[in-house]
Amino acid sequence: MEQAFLKINPADSVVVCLRAMKAGETVTDGDKEIKLLQDTPAGHKILLTDKKEGEDIIKYGYPIGHAAKNLKAGEWVNENNLKTNLAGTLEYTYNPVDEKLNIPVENRTFKGYVRKNGDVGIRNEIWIVPTVGCVNGIAEQLAKRLETETRLDGIDAVHAWHHNYGCSQLSEDHEATRKILRDIVLHPNAGAVLVLSLGCENNQPDDFMAMLGDYDKERIQLVVTQKVEGDEVEYCMDILRNMYGICKEDKRVDVPVSKLRVGLKCGGSDGFSGITANPLEGEFSDWLVAQGGTSILTEVPEMFGAETILMNRCENRQLFEQTVSLINNFKNYFLSHGEPVGENPSPGNKAGGISTLEDKALGCTQKCGRAPVSGVLEYGDRLQTPGLNLLSAPGNDLVAATALASAGCHLVLFSTGRGTPFGTFVPTMKISTNSDLYNRKKNWIDFNAGQLVDGKTMKELVPEFIDKILAVASGEPARNEVNGYSEISIFKNGVTL
Repeated sequence: MEQAFLKINPADSVVVCLRAMKAGETVTDGDKEIKLLQDTPAGHKILLTDKKEGEDIIKYGYPIGHAAKNLKAGEWVNENNLKTNLAGTLEYTYNPVDEKLNIPVENRTFKGYVRKNGDVGIRNEIWIVPTVGCVNGIAEQLAKRLETETRLDGIDAVHAWHHNYGCSQLSEDHEATRKILRDIVLHPNAGAVLVLSLGCENNQPDDFMAMLGDYDKERIQLVVTQKVEGDEVEYCMDILRNMYGICKEDKRVDVPVSKLRVGLKCGGSDGFSGITANPLEGEFSDWLVAQGGTSILTEVPEMFGAETILMNRCENRQLFEQTVSLINNFKNYFLSHGEPVGENPSPGNKAGGISTLEDKALGCTQKCGRAPVSGVLEYGDRLQTPGLNLLSAPGNDLVAATALASAGCHLVLFSTGRGTPFGTFVPTMKISTNSDLYNRKKNWIDFNAGQLVDGKTMKELVPEFIDKILAVASGEPARNEVNGYSEISIFKNGVTL
């Protein structure tokens, strides 16, 4: 018989409906039967015990808010009767936990491109990266022409990374843009990059190129269009044709999975996110870390309410203090704009069964499994330390996915309960939280974690998930690549002149 509900943690005061349930149906908690007082949609919560106004409601073993009024057992718990406990910044205490993963090393490999500096890419693409939005049109024309001429023979793709920044920005906001663009130029998924400048922008081309450090000058070249005599498109095409001739000779070789770097992201979440897709991502993240690889968790506002779990997994006090700053700095960002720190779940989240930011955060952080935190990155930073890293970025899907890729991730795992087609500048694999979404939008979804509700066990599904990710790392296109959906978005946090 199909299971109708799930109690995630023994301490929980709610169960989650695994299918739509009708008023009068019953759920059980031990030897107690509770009759539903309202029709309750799939993914939503049913209260197991009476709660007085102000009392905490528990899910995943932690409070997800408090009762906004007196509630009866059997009630549908949602955003109308559950309120967040979140407020301003907090002081935190470091209570480290030392949990061993005990996952065997399997010596797996994937087919990647080894670059001259020893870095590894999973795609061999040619990119045009504007230093300023003024040359977006030229960049896009160049990409179309090169793709038409080459028909992508011997390379994976040609992209122009359209953005609107690089000028009329100040101080930290301007530097954040420069860092993200630097990170894109240096990303190993590009076999060659044309940096395209106007010449008069705040993001001065020579200064920007100096940010790259020691780079391969054959595969990364700058054109300042204001300095080109005559037709800058033809001038750039000559450079791109030469780059293509170099890149098409690159070959995939076996690379240890320890070189793989994966971003962890969710969007359009629902009540199944913390039960299926996010725990599945967490299992993969732990497996990858155990192999010596790297995963990154971001979406700092969606850590609020679950942040102490991450803080106590930090390998040392310095990382703990960095994580405290990560959390409180983002809370101050909210407060500086007059916004409450708990104002997060979207209409789609709420419709899918997520009622408060704590509810969302406790499901969101399932994506990073149980591994210790070995690195903490500010926005625009590049990866330095293998293992699980935390990255400062907002929850916005494209901004966060771009930040993950910019930090050095080869691909992004994106769990979703509502569905989304987009992709950032690296392969962006969509993992559905439920089978209904997978069956309706197979053109968007790469892997169905809803099988965990349909009867498949985590032990059965994890090897399939690992195989799928390694296949994409080895060249199998993700759905966003098949559909041609790839773009970037840079976090804007400052004055525009």
